[in-house]
Amino acid sequence: MTYSEYGKKVVHCAHCQSKDVRRRMTKVRIAKSDESRLESAADDFSGMGGIENDPKALAHMMRKMGNEMGEELPSEFNDVVDRLEAGQSPEEIESAIPDLGLDDSGEE
Repeated sequence: MTYSEYGKKVVHCAHCQSKDVRRRMTKVRIAKSDESRLESAADDFSGMGGIENDPKALAHMMRKMGNEMGEELPSEFNDVVDRLEAGQSPEEIESAIPDLGLDDSGEE
């Protein structure tokens, strides 16, 4: 039932037809801006100095931030995160995927 119908429409229990019913609220979803979602994800990792030296922690942060974006990310993103989770350093990944970060024209 919508908020405008509440108190105006007679409601019965779907199982026993009783009029003795209580309102049940559904879950509420709060929309956040891209900026606030990224800030929230970054706050989770703010105390992790030296994260660049820990590929698995870096992968965890990247995956969380990627999920916070709520957008379709390129397949290369998952490839990089998978490699970080496997323990590869960013330098090793760059050498294994030399055209990473380039668009179709070969430019950054």
